[in-house]
Amino acid sequence: MAKILVVDDEKAIRSALKDILEHEKHAVEEAEDGAMALDKVRKGRFDLVLCDIKMPRMDGMELLEKLQAHDADLPVVMISGHGTIDNAVEALKKGAFDFIQKPPDINRILVSVRNALDRNSLVQETKVLRSKVGKARGNGVQMVGESKALQEIRAMIDKVAPSDARVLITGGNGAGKEGVARLLHQKSQRAEGPYIEVNCAAIPGELIESELFGHMKGSFTSAIKDRKGKFELAHGGTLFLDEIGDMALAAQAKVLRALQEGRITPVGGDKDVQVDVRVVAATNKDLRKEIAEGRFREDLFHRLSVIPIHVPGLSERLEDIPLLADHFIRQVCTEQGIAPKKIADKAIAALQKLPWTGNVRELRNVIERLVILSGKEISEADVRTYATPRA
Repeated sequence: MAKILVVDDEKAIRSALKDILEHEKHAVEEAEDGAMALDKVRKGRFDLVLCDIKMPRMDGMELLEKLQAHDADLPVVMISGHGTIDNAVEALKKGAFDFIQKPPDINRILVSVRNALDRNSLVQETKVLRSKVGKARGNGVQMVGESKALQEIRAMIDKVAPSDARVLITGGNGAGKEGVARLLHQKSQRAEGPYIEVNCAAIPGELIESELFGHMKGSFTSAIKDRKGKFELAHGGTLFLDEIGDMALAAQAKVLRALQEGRITPVGGDKDVQVDVRVVAATNKDLRKEIAEGRFREDLFHRLSVIPIHVPGLSERLEDIPLLADHFIRQVCTEQGIAPKKIADKAIAALQKLPWTGNVRELRNVIERLVILSGKEISEADVRTYATPRA
């Protein structure tokens, strides 16, 4: 059951809306003007506000601004008998979830309320998940190791993160490119905004445009409703385009336009959507080679690689293995509910001699295997026996 605040200076309108919403099993409170509504919101928790525009003391637009300042996640649906396109545009720009003209159609109200509450529920779930992830990871994303290469990357992140400069991260599979992207977001001025990740290699070419830019209902067979794309979902935050080298050329052209103009067009749509997004891209490919062979746009490459950051493979920073091993052992023991284990110096030396083609990700998998299969201490013999999986 959601708690909804109805704000209108006309008692008849408030009563009608209250009856409709209570019939849908929602709890409803009323306010006859913006000042009273703001006081109620400051004193209690609401899941949604339905708000008139023309009211005494404090009108709906002023209330909307104050509600956004108080709690930007609280959805507000504006309802006005003086509805014009200009009013609607202004309300939506100021953060309103929806705009409905009086006299309101019951079905239109119910659909808007349902959508607003669904979004609010997702926002709250996301906050909870972020909190859980943050607790599980301690102080957020970590780059474990003290090698010179890693220290240089940390220094670069500290310099670049506060800006909105686009970053292209290169390196092999499992080297830690995603960790760099997350740190760039975490240390940026957009840290409180969304961090949206897209694995360009995992999405079929025919669906990548819909995934990135969204689509309109009916634009293709399975488009049963309007859907926002990743660019729009990342508005105000960071969009991480992983494996950008695998993106189809047609999608590359649209991404280039989005970067140049700050606008996107959903598939099947005829109106542009403004987006404010910082793009961070990553690839394990040599994009200059891809350009030479006609598989990647050179103009997009230059747009993306304002700041290049290369993450070296684990074989290039073997001195980080002791710290990484210790970090992963503690992590795995916690996750698996296993008593803390130690690792012998000779076992560390044996790990440093292995060919780490899968980089840090492969080391994490090996450590998990060793923790589960070894005794109280991980030995050199354990490394020889379990470090390389048998076919």
